[in-house]
Amino acid sequence: MRGLSLLAALFSIVCSLSLVLSAAEPEAEHDMVMLDYNQPDLVVDLGVGLWSFPMPIDYDHDGDLDLVVSCPDKPYNGTYFFENPDGNVKFPVFKPGVKIGFGSHNMWAGQAGDQISAMLPGREFSNFTEKQFSDERKLPVDGRLNLKKEIKTRANQWSYADYNGDGVLDLVVGMGEWQDYGWDDAYNDEGEWTNGPLHGFVYVLINKGSYENPDYAEPEKIQAGGAPVDVYGRPTPNFADFDNDGDLDLMCGEFVDKFTYFENIGSRTEPEYASGQYLMHDGEPLTMELEMITPYAVDWDGDNDVDLVVGDEDGRVALVEHTGKVENGQPVFLPPVYFQQQANHIKFGALATPYGYDWDGDGDEDVLCGNTAGHIALFENLGGGETPKFAGPELLEADGKTIRIMAGPNGSIQGPCESKWGYTTLTVADWNGDDLPDIMANSIWGKIVWYENIGTRTEPKLAAEKPVEVEWDGPAPKPAWFWWTPEGKALVTQWRTTPSMVDFNEDGLMDLVMLDHEGYFAFFERTQQDGQMKLQPGKRIFVDENGELFQPNPKRAGGSGRRKIQIVDWNGDGKLDVLMNSINADLYLNEGTKDGKVVLSHQGPLAERKVSGHSSSPTVVDWNKDGIPDLLVGAEDGHLYYKRNPRSDK
Repeated sequence: MRGLSLLAALFSIVCSLSLVLSAAEPEAEHDMVMLDYNQPDLVVDLGVGLWSFPMPIDYDHDGDLDLVVSCPDKPYNGTYFFENPDGNVKFPVFKPGVKIGFGSHNMWAGQAGDQISAMLPGREFSNFTEKQFSDERKLPVDGRLNLKKEIKTRANQWSYADYNGDGVLDLVVGMGEWQDYGWDDAYNDEGEWTNGPLHGFVYVLINKGSYENPDYAEPEKIQAGGAPVDVYGRPTPNFADFDNDGDLDLMCGEFVDKFTYFENIGSRTEPEYASGQYLMHDGEPLTMELEMITPYAVDWDGDNDVDLVVGDEDGRVALVEHTGKVENGQPVFLPPVYFQQQANHIKFGALATPYGYDWDGDGDEDVLCGNTAGHIALFENLGGGETPKFAGPELLEADGKTIRIMAGPNGSIQGPCESKWGYTTLTVADWNGDDLPDIMANSIWGKIVWYENIGTRTEPKLAAEKPVEVEWDGPAPKPAWFWWTPEGKALVTQWRTTPSMVDFNEDGLMDLVMLDHEGYFAFFERTQQDGQMKLQPGKRIFVDENGELFQPNPKRAGGSGRRKIQIVDWNGDGKLDVLMNSINADLYLNEGTKDGKVVLSHQGPLAERKVSGHSSSPTVVDWNKDGIPDLLVGAEDGHLYYKRNPRSDK
């Protein structure tokens, strides 16, 4: 409390109370609860759900910068206040986020004098730190700037800047446009993208009135180097004096991971912008770890230069620090350092794909997990029964290198804008019969790979990835929309769908059950031939209640795959059932074999709480050790949700 006036202290207390009252429903009121670290002294990456829009402001008026982060995700939708308890230090450890209102795409901060507003297209929420979202002000401008209907937008970010130095705040709009890009399935046979690029334009609307009574001119595209500013989608424009020469430069983000700097070579009142150049570090473009970045310009560390506080697609927020130097005509920034918070809910990026397994052989089930970034992490169970304590995420390595599967320029069917995504999904089992658990994974590529455990039962160590091979009768099949051809006997199927290692026919050999290249549920049987285990081509042995072949996803291209699967005897009748992603997890009950086909009857979701956005990912654990599998679901927001099997309560 040192340095606070009594009035500020009272405001802080009132603010804290109001935050508690406006927080989300208590977890205990849901039939599925978020999994916690249960370690109050643990520090982890600060984060919200999928997509983060950070606003670094002194929200509680105590003299230091906090983080307010908006998240439009499901189920974590909201705007969250992360209190800075450490004062004016570069890297405080923030308190866990507290929900203060709804979340939305494109929410951004606009500053008018000492007042902070939360901005959305065509409107602002004034006096934000005091009134949150109760003081709405509609702006006399169309929220789409009257763009034609055929212009497809996926970013529309509004803020204020005194663009021409006349003392009146103008409107600045960053618009991400997708009409030339389309969406997916546009590669030629050489893997070249045949649609156009993403566009990221920046508009200014000059205010001929005042802030209180604005009179905005028609929107104009900002020009740089004789052409409109056009970055690779999601421009998130920031006007600030980055080179400390007294005028406003322009800094933009993009849909992927880089920053483009446009130097003002004009003046404060008559701006003129040079062609854009990527920010560089050690001779390479400075990049964020993931995509859909949202930079916000602010002097975070109080050293009189303008830093960038940047949101990532996976909900994290980083500081990209200005060094105070200008070299080769551009300001010099350091690589991102991600902010930390006191641990509460377990989170692993976005679209978390957990798998419960005793990875370290100590007698309790840990959680291994994939995510959009293409990593695989271990959350070690430190004990505690049904409410375990967990260690922070440990990124797994294979052959001494951190596992990260990424699409690169042409590995995602949805195009090159997804170059840094991986979408890992996995299972754990002894694949090669040496009594050590291995990891099998699928990803954005649709290539099924496995990581052999060459360590010990208590100290696992992974070798480099290997393709899962099938004894195909002819060339290896692939989805019809893949531009590339599988090598050798490789198993290539639909993207983002779980490869489930399981001894399905109970013959002592580990089989594989998953979607095949056409989206049918298939059984890849393991056989023994000449002393070696061989994986046979997938057989479509599963049917639904009507006797139709079970095809969980008949869609093509970008809509294909996306099925997260757990094979387990859920109801205790001795037959292996199927759990699959839904609003949480749907149960497909194994009704036995009829006419040589396994009948799966759809029973619907196992819980009421909706935790899915794009997708969910079910697995099972038995932390109470009653021999009955309980449900654990990874959600789009990167969190894990737990529900005890109803059989455990009988």
